[in-house]
Amino acid sequence: MKVLLDIKDDKATHLLEVLKGLSYVKTKMISDEKAILIEEIKEAVDNLALARKGKLKLQSARELYNEL
Repeated sequence: MKVLLDIKDDKATHLLEVLKGLSYVKTKMISDEKAILIEEIKEAVDNLALARKGKLKLQSARELYNEL
């Protein structure tokens, strides 16, 4: 299982040391840019799921083109 945690800087160092002490946990730091990208992709996937269920109204290609 993979988990992405958002931790305030002053608490992150201590928690990372605790996690590194557990043999069954691997830690990997990611940049803020990657974290933002992950969140944006997650939101896009969630929106796609809502659109497929008919719970989110999508724009037509023509409407999108007209906005440009």
